[in-house]
Amino acid sequence: MRKKTGKPIIFSSISFSFFLLCLVIFFSMKMAMAQNKSSIVSINVGVVLDMDEWFGKMGLSCISMALSDFYSIDGSNYKTRLVLHTRDSKKDVVGAAAAALDLLKNVEVEAIIGPISSMQADFLINLGQKSQVPIISFSATSPSISSFRNQYFVRTTHNDSSQVKPISSIIQSFGWRQIVPIYIDNQFGEGIIPFLADALEEINTRIPYRSVISEFATLDQIKSELLKLMNMQTRVFIVHMPISLGSKLFAMAKEIGMMSEGFVWIVTDAMANQLNSMDASVIESMEGVIGVKPYVPKSKKVEDFTQRWKIKFREENPRIVDVELDVYGLWAYDSATALAMAVEKSRISGAFFRKPNVSGNATDLEAFGVSRDGPKLLKAILNTTFKGLSGNFQLVDGQLQSPPYQIINVVGNGAKEIGFWTRENGVVRKLNSRRGYSVSKENFGSIIWPGDTTSVPKGWVIPTNGKKLKIGVPVKDGFTEFVKVTRDLTTNTTTVTGYCIDVFDAVMEALPYYVPYEYVPFAAPDGKSAGDYNELVYQVFLGNFDVVVGDTTIVLNRSQFVDFTLPYTESGVTMMVPIKDDNRDNTWVFLKPLTWELWLTSFCSFVFIGFVIWLLEHRVNEDFRGPFWHQVGMIFWFSFSTMVFAQKERIVSNLARFVLIIWFLVVLILTSSYTASLTSMLTVEKLQPTVKDVKELLKSKDYVGYQPGSFVVGLLRKMNFDEDRLKAYNTPEECVDLLAKGSSNGGIAAVFDEIPYVKLFLANYCLKFTTIGPTYKTDGFGFAFPIGSPLVPDVSRAVLNVTEGEKMVQIERAWFGESTCSDSSTSLSSNSLGLDSFWGLFVMAVIAAVLALVIFLTKFIHEHWHIIRRSNLSLRERSRILARKFDTKDYSCHTFKKSELRDVLADSTHDLDCSRSPHGNLSSLPSPRTIGPPSPSNSSHTEQMLHFPGEEGDSPSRGENEAVNGQVEMV
Repeated sequence: MRKKTGKPIIFSSISFSFFLLCLVIFFSMKMAMAQNKSSIVSINVGVVLDMDEWFGKMGLSCISMALSDFYSIDGSNYKTRLVLHTRDSKKDVVGAAAAALDLLKNVEVEAIIGPISSMQADFLINLGQKSQVPIISFSATSPSISSFRNQYFVRTTHNDSSQVKPISSIIQSFGWRQIVPIYIDNQFGEGIIPFLADALEEINTRIPYRSVISEFATLDQIKSELLKLMNMQTRVFIVHMPISLGSKLFAMAKEIGMMSEGFVWIVTDAMANQLNSMDASVIESMEGVIGVKPYVPKSKKVEDFTQRWKIKFREENPRIVDVELDVYGLWAYDSATALAMAVEKSRISGAFFRKPNVSGNATDLEAFGVSRDGPKLLKAILNTTFKGLSGNFQLVDGQLQSPPYQIINVVGNGAKEIGFWTRENGVVRKLNSRRGYSVSKENFGSIIWPGDTTSVPKGWVIPTNGKKLKIGVPVKDGFTEFVKVTRDLTTNTTTVTGYCIDVFDAVMEALPYYVPYEYVPFAAPDGKSAGDYNELVYQVFLGNFDVVVGDTTIVLNRSQFVDFTLPYTESGVTMMVPIKDDNRDNTWVFLKPLTWELWLTSFCSFVFIGFVIWLLEHRVNEDFRGPFWHQVGMIFWFSFSTMVFAQKERIVSNLARFVLIIWFLVVLILTSSYTASLTSMLTVEKLQPTVKDVKELLKSKDYVGYQPGSFVVGLLRKMNFDEDRLKAYNTPEECVDLLAKGSSNGGIAAVFDEIPYVKLFLANYCLKFTTIGPTYKTDGFGFAFPIGSPLVPDVSRAVLNVTEGEKMVQIERAWFGESTCSDSSTSLSSNSLGLDSFWGLFVMAVIAAVLALVIFLTKFIHEHWHIIRRSNLSLRERSRILARKFDTKDYSCHTFKKSELRDVLADSTHDLDCSRSPHGNLSSLPSPRTIGPPSPSNSSHTEQMLHFPGEEGDSPSRGENEAVNGQVEMV
């Protein structure tokens, strides 16, 4: 029987072939991996950190995780690998320098990440500059080191100067005007101060004191410094130091009571970034503290990394507990990522350094070489951008650009967010706000201040033993209402009072902070004045006085040595002279109230109105009829009698009444004004100044007076007054005596003084003296401070606050009283009334008169239009007929309708009816001058009787025309 052996043999052959294929593939992959591994370039990178500190351990772990994450994502495509060489700086500048030297000389690293502190970095960046190796620091924040001076220094953190603007915005929001910075005594602490001072100066906030604490300070030394601050008036403090020293500071502040109500504490990001890593006891002592720190956007990526980092850090450092990842760890992660990206982008080869040409006994600082790949790598780092854990990673001018700042408030066991600060919008409650730039305190969330209060501290208190300002005040004999120095010999005390003193006290009370001061008289040992006002002001320049308060005028020569505040009194220098009775030239005083233009206009207006009234009344009023000269006299009499409303003539025409209504208004106003002006001239204007102007004084070479020690004497010299013609007076009484004597009797003719003194003088002597001439410009009284004093802007604003309020009125009333005299300078200026004050009234009267004339003439022409239209009469005849018509009484007016005239007219009509002839003898009719108006029942006959040649409807014969013409001639 045949055996079946084919299938097993075939199966075995296939299995063996598959095994051989797997071996070939395996060995091929091994060879490929070995070849690929051999093509990856290892780049040596140094890491210099404080390995004994948790901060250094955190940084190193974040750097390691960054490289691990970077190469784990598509790492097979990368041609470079960073090889970390760590060194411990041992928390010392020399240790950091030694570590960097070792890395540069022995390892020849292409870059160094670190060190931790700014002091260590300041030395390392010089080594990097010499070796052309980039020094990348994620924690050296001091502004004193920068990429401008050190090309190979790359700051992958924020410059401390970027946070001074958020801090100053907080201070500006709450209106604090004084702050005290507390900072560590090293390069890190000092670096921010110039920038902070500039930012505070922009918002008019001053730094009265700087508290510098050594990094090795003991608790007793910290307590001593805090007690010194506690005795000052300022209660706003800005703390800039690492948490190692800051923790001691706040613990001691809590112990001595400086974390109570009224205090304000602001910490920089040096402490705000690491609040989560502080002990609970330290956080408790910082209750109510405000801080600023860079804002890190929350993201899923950051949360995942934080969880992974905690696990890794606890595995590597089991003895360190309760350590939280902060922004410095994120910056370390992003720094390592950026370096790995830059190395990969630049494709550097890790070439050996170029060795220097040095002798065999060269020091280590001279023995290390220069990196060949350094410039290429530096350029790649500066151009690297990506979205990192801390936000957008972008280097500008060699340093990381600052993001928005987060403002926090330490409450309970941690910190809560109360707002943000951005360069575009200032202080905002929400980050995406688009409300424009603002620093309003309303943009903050609820804040818990030290002492567990929500009330905003005012920022200052009255100090217990603060230094007082020495206020220099003048010593003078006269005008003590302004400044008066009283010395009590029994108690050896000095009291300073006066208007200027009260104003200064009110101004200092209006400041937003307390300033202690004391008044010191500028006096000689005998109690007299130690010098004039220029010498007093110069004492501020010499430093003998901190301020000068008194009746000190702001003038140019004084402003060269001091800074003046805004003036608090009226400014200017004026001339005061006696006044005298002037009874001369009173003969024609009654003409002075009105100017000649107004007199002429008034006369013409009276005549014109009288003529208009005569025209309107002549045909209807018997009082305006009669012989020619009688009517001319009536025109003048009636018009001028209206001036005193003495006219007795009856006015019949409504048009004339309308004109008189307007004219009476004009006359009433004109006569009242004339009476008032004449009364004023007959009473007030009898008092005239003895001197009209300065030119008169210069021409007559009279004596003039001034106050000793005043700048006015220099002004008089500039005005060309002779030196021997100037006389000084000390008191108002002495001034009155000199003016009363006069220049010819050993006195003075005029006084030149500042307006505040003159107003005080005239308040008591306004009936004897007056001001005259121009006012010479000065800036009034002001307070003198040293040049550049930060108090000047605040005091000037307080001056405005006081002078614009009721307080100034109360002070003036208390020292100067209320004068019962009117301003003599205005009383003496009694000008005549001109046409410009009354032309409107005259225009109204003329318009009314012209309007009445137009109406009257229109009506008259309309009634006699048939005469004007007759073509058989010449212009002269028509004019003569119209003139006679005007001169004839208007019998249609009610004033001529009398009973006896109606009877005569009735008889005449009866005779005409009996004749029954329309062309009877008209000569038998009574003259129109003697007949009365026709009765209504006989109007047709009356019209026939009053027809004249040329009227419509008439067709008289030649004889009849002659008869009629004859009768017309009789009219």
